[in-house]
This record gives sequence, C-alpha cells and structure tokens, in this order.
Amino acid sequence: MMPCRHVNLQLNSHVGHMTQCFTEVHFFFRTVSRLCKLTYSEFTHVKSAYLSLDILVKYNFTMSGKVVLTYFNGRGRMESIRWLLAVAGVEFEEVNITKRQEYVKLLSDGALMFEQVPLVEMDGMKLVQTKAILNYIAGKYSLYGKDLKERVMIDMYAEGVQDLMQLMMALPFMPPDANKTKLEEIERKATSRYLPVFEKALFSSQYLVGNQLSCADVQLLETTLMLEEKFPTILSKFPVVKAFQGRMKSLPAIHKFLQPGSKRKPQSDDIYVKTVCEVLDFKP
Repeated sequence: MMPCRHVNLQLNSHVGHMTQCFTEVHFFFRTVSRLCKLTYSEFTHVKSAYLSLDILVKYNFTMSGKVVLTYFNGRGRMESIRWLLAVAGVEFEEVNITKRQEYVKLLSDGALMFEQVPLVEMDGMKLVQTKAILNYIAGKYSLYGKDLKERVMIDMYAEGVQDLMQLMMALPFMPPDANKTKLEEIERKATSRYLPVFEKALFSSQYLVGNQLSCADVQLLETTLMLEEKFPTILSKFPVVKAFQGRMKSLPAIHKFLQPGSKRKPQSDDIYVKTVCEVLDFKP
C-alpha cells in the first residue's frame, strides 16, 4: 500500500458506533476503500488485518456491544467492578436505578437471577453476583494470575479485602449512635487483622501474587483509599502498603480513574442511602 494512502481509521471510535454485524463491517471498509482510493487488493488486505481476532479483542469488538452497568448512583457493590473495568481499559455505560418500579421491572424481565444488583451486561450475558463478575473481568483481561495456584491466592487476598470493604459499606446505613462503635471496630480489624497480612505479602514483592498486576491488587488499593477517607493516618504504621498504594496510583489507567470527572463514585451520602432504601423497600 502506498504511504499516501495511509489513513487513521480510528477503529476504536468507529466500532463503538457500528452494529456488530459483519455485513455492516464489510460496508464500512468498502466505504473507506472508496474514500482512500484503494485497489481491491489493498482493500482486502486492510479489511483482513483489522478483522483479525487480536484486533477485535483489543478494541472490545464483541457481539454484545458496550458494557452496561445497572446499579444505584453510588459505590456499593458496583464500585469494585468499576475499578476493575477502568484498570482493564474497558469503557462502560451506567444505568442508575432511582425508583422502585425500575427495580421491579428488572425483576419481572428476569434480568436478576437472585433478585439482586449489581447487574453487568457484557459479551452477550447478563452477569450478577459481585464475585462472579469480578472473576470474569479479571480472567478476561489477564488480571487473574497465570495458573490455578496463583488464582486461589488471588481469591484469598481479594476475599479478605472484600470482608474489610463490606464493613465500610455498611456505615452509611447505620444509625448515628452506632456509627462511632462501628468505626472503632473497622479501625481495630483493619490494623490488627487485615493490613498486617498485606504488609507481609508485599514486603518483598511488587504485587500481592506473582509478578504481575491482579484484581486483588486493584481491590486492595480501592480499600486503602476508603480506609484513609475515614482514618487519614491509618497507613502510617504500614509503610510497605503505603508504598504499594503510591505505585498503584501512578499507573496510567488508575491515575486517570482517580481524577475528577471520572466514573469513580464519591463517598455515599444521604441521597444515595435514601434511594437504596426506597428502591429495595429496606429500612436500616
């Protein structure tokens, strides 16, 4: 192909606006070929190259289209999923549940296997159950270790992190008089049970498991940031974890996700709590 005929197809943008039908893909490339005055041989070469499996995976070109998250407009159990998708470089859209009838419709449509959110639509599936969703994303985007032994270690660390995170998730739904006691419990468990484990695991390693980033690392970072929101100096006695946090925050995808205007959610407020309680008909 002659250099003057090179064209930046910006495939990632185009794919996001095309249907996933190969006849339409063919039409797209024929249009490009006419605009760029490609010969039929050159057109065939370009089409074949861009429709290779590697390119389709790279640009998330799947039959399902965009990834869609259905949840409340807040952190909750969806936040770890947002984090993992952001680290994997996956664009996603969100549907925020604000009224009970929206939740009831999801139930009547059979979208929620166990009548619970979060719900993630990707790769032609409707995925529920937070751990299953996280494991699927981690496995798909090489954030789940290199073998079975690494995966079980990743699961162990990730579930420990989730245990601690869930203690903090409950805080906004607790009555004010119980909040102080709960905060004391969280700080005590974090400093005596959880953070020492991660301090030891990271002492001689860049990552929790093996020599590459995993979903457990991402969830640990998320949790340490949540802890510092409540206890600003909590990592002062855990310098290894603090250093790990700094390294993680410097990764481009994470740095971007931590910037204002990203899809990362702020701490839960009264509006979030009120919406969750009304939608789920729940009284804290």
